[in-house]
Amino acid sequence: MTDTVQRVALVTGAAQGIGAAIADELAAEGMKVVVADVNAEGAAAVAERNGGVAKTLDVSDQDAVNRTIAEIVDELGRIDVLVNNAALVPLTPWADITFEEWRRVMSVNLDGIYLVTHAVTEVMGEAGYGRIVNIASNTFVAGTPDCAHYVATKGASIGLVRALAGELGRLGITINAVAPGIIASEGVLSGPHAAGFDYVVPMQAFDRRGLPQDVAPAVAFLASEKAGWITGQTLVVDAGHTRN
Repeated sequence: MTDTVQRVALVTGAAQGIGAAIADELAAEGMKVVVADVNAEGAAAVAERNGGVAKTLDVSDQDAVNRTIAEIVDELGRIDVLVNNAALVPLTPWADITFEEWRRVMSVNLDGIYLVTHAVTEVMGEAGYGRIVNIASNTFVAGTPDCAHYVATKGASIGLVRALAGELGRLGITINAVAPGIIASEGVLSGPHAAGFDYVVPMQAFDRRGLPQDVAPAVAFLASEKAGWITGQTLVVDAGHTRN
């Protein structure tokens, strides 16, 4: 952080889990954090504890995205950091994925990244500064079964990072991805994904479950002033489950 500027960070899907941990970490680093989520109550609770601002936001709704970005700029004057974390994580075998479910996952996980990133690009470009971090997944590296639509969106988010690095770099904006492994968040532990720990943990270098707080520092680094010479990259944060 500089002595004269408090950076403003927008974190989507930040009402719980990895998103909430990222919001708290960025706030601890001195940023003013906008906690955005469709879960208004959860977003308000996270914002209250870290001194941030809560926004109810469906990232797949273009009008809502544009309105929210305008509100943030009007209220806080800037958006310096964007963390694209909002995502649906269904566990569905390929044969059972309907086109309706496919489109629902794409609309949040991929269209949402497009809409929010596109909306903040002009704001960051005018300021000549920006940090964008997409939360991808090591499932793209591992080829995890029974969630093809989710894996496809996470691969696309990495592709977008690589494609936009050159264009956004000319505007003073970096864009990178962080790809976590399976994490013991509220959503994972309450659903069928929780069974995956029995398979994954023995393959990791560390014999424990990953926590949201294990992912947040990597995001905070890429969102910081110190990461100004890093763009177009993907940092895998999965305790060595996948090794590239």
